[in-house]
Amino acid sequence: MIRNRYLSAAALAVVIGLAGSLGASAAPVHTAPAASAGSASSGDNLTPGPHHRLLDPLVGNWRATKVNYLLGKDGKPVVSHDITVRVHWIKKTGGRFLEEQTQGTLAGHPYYRLGIMGYSNIGRRYEWTTFDSVTPTAMTYRGAPDSGSPSEISIPGEFTDPGILGPAYLGKTIPMRTVFRIDSPNRHTADLYFTPPGQQERLVDHVSYTRKAD
Repeated sequence: MIRNRYLSAAALAVVIGLAGSLGASAAPVHTAPAASAGSASSGDNLTPGPHHRLLDPLVGNWRATKVNYLLGKDGKPVVSHDITVRVHWIKKTGGRFLEEQTQGTLAGHPYYRLGIMGYSNIGRRYEWTTFDSVTPTAMTYRGAPDSGSPSEISIPGEFTDPGILGPAYLGKTIPMRTVFRIDSPNRHTADLYFTPPGQQERLVDHVSYTRKAD
């Protein structure tokens, strides 16, 4: 189904743009700039709190291996071993948002992405938006209220299909979900799922991360 003319350059752009490039590890290595002790739980909706601290382990430099099931042939996925990721707190936001920059290749195409991730004390949810070098739209994820733990963060979103799932889905809204899971302080994974209309959710991209020496 995917191995046809709908895997155009635009389709490839969306596939690699949607694939997760953020993850989590088990213990903080860098922390955000110091903030006061207040948090949403104490009535302070402006100050970064415990949910922001769950994102601290994402900070650092990472090597990533991406396994993409949409671009494969004959049941074999496309695998990229040259993905690099750098994540840091944006100091000028007072440590409220993370910035991630991802570079590498997938299926022979160069790839760059900028991602911004944070936690809304008002919405009580993780929020994540990405902008990449080839996808013609921002990809936006909004978590369920009060979700997320030190070992797993699941953030749903949706996108408009440019044809990667076939002509029947062109222009349709496709639900998606990225799940970040912790393996160890220096390793984590991110799984991307699509749920086409009338179908069950299925894994389309898996990324494993290994921490690099800073």
